[in-house]
Formats: sequence, structure tokens, C-alpha cells
Amino acid sequence: MLLDAFRDARALLFPVDCAGCGSHDRPLCDACRGLLNPAVTPRPTRAGLVVHTALRYEAEVRRIVLAFKEEGRTDLARPLGYALGAAVERARGDDDAVVVPVPTSRESYRERGFDPLRVLVRRSGIPHERLLVAARATRAQKALGLEERAHNLRGALAARRPLAGRGVVLVDDVLTTGATLDEAARAVREAGGRVVGAATVAFTPRLLADRDNAEGKDYGGA
Repeated sequence: MLLDAFRDARALLFPVDCAGCGSHDRPLCDACRGLLNPAVTPRPTRAGLVVHTALRYEAEVRRIVLAFKEEGRTDLARPLGYALGAAVERARGDDDAVVVPVPTSRESYRERGFDPLRVLVRRSGIPHERLLVAARATRAQKALGLEERAHNLRGALAARRPLAGRGVVLVDDVLTTGATLDEAARAVREAGGRVVGAATVAFTPRLLADRDNAEGKDYGGA
């Protein structure tokens, strides 16, 4: 009751619609908040990296993620960060690996004015280190096909310093084809690091299904 009263008072001062379904006076209605409860599932990339994903990137969840990333709705960072944290913990297991976010491009940072992934990692409450940097400019990934994405990112990332056997859990926001995380894993290994696994807030069912069908793979699940 107290929480509902606080939400109602906040809605009067700062009117906002639910990022998932558009209902009035709530940043997230109870139904959409429930859709962000993590159901962590491992999914392999083309290079065999196991990525633990928390949510399906579709319908209301997709709209919530896009509102956070593209509309600057940082009020959504805490529930999304919670989902990411669950995926990170599963990816790390009993290893003491350091959590390493994939860096955003300079272009994306200029467009948005912030780095959504860094915000999510901070809100997840899990300690992390910025060990990767962009080594060269790349094209926007959205309009590229499967092979083009991999080629576009090849050699795009580098470690800030030698990693000398350090365990690393890589983190990104949404798993699409896996090209970004595969490139990040390559950069970690090239610097001498040990890739324990990876984690994302969500995965894109359609794009991953298209990738696996094109390669004749069947990993089960969505």
C-alpha cells in the first residue's frame, strides 16, 4: 500500500506512461514489471561462447529495453539491471572472474549521451572493470547480415592491458547474432585472459533462430 501511494504521488508530479504497454502513471505497470523476472538460459554463439540470457527480446520487453536505450528512460535501469545481474551470476558460477562490459562505440555514445550497458552493470550491483576498448571504427550493425556483422567487428576491440590468465565474464545488453561477444572474447584471449562465459539482459529469438537455421544447428529451446 505504501509503495502504491508513493507511485501515485510520483505520477502526479512526473506523469509518465508504462514503457512496456503504455498504461498511464507508471514507469512500469505490475504486469510489465513481472515480464522482467529473469529466466536465465544459456545460448551458444557461432564461435561456441556460452551466453547466459535473462529475457526474450520481444513484445513488451523489447519496448522496455528500447525505451531505456533510445529514449533515455534511466528509471528502467534498476529492473533491467536486476535481470542482467541474474544472468551474470549464472555465467560466472563459482569462478571469481571479473565482469567486463563490452564498450559502446563513440558514435552510439554521441547519439545517446550515455552508455546504457555501463548504467545497467552499475545498477546490477556487480563489481566490474573496463578492460576492453574500441580499437577501430565500425559500421552500424543493425543493417548488416550474419557474415557482414562478423566481418565488421573483426579486430574492432582490444584489451587495455595484458590479462595474464585472468578469468573474464563478458557482458552485453542484447544477444543478436553473437558477433559482438565473439569479438570481445577474441580480444580477451589475445591479451592472455580466460573467458569464463558471457551474459546479456535479453536475446533476440528470431535472429538467433535465423542464424541457427542457416548453419543447420539445433540447440533446442527458442
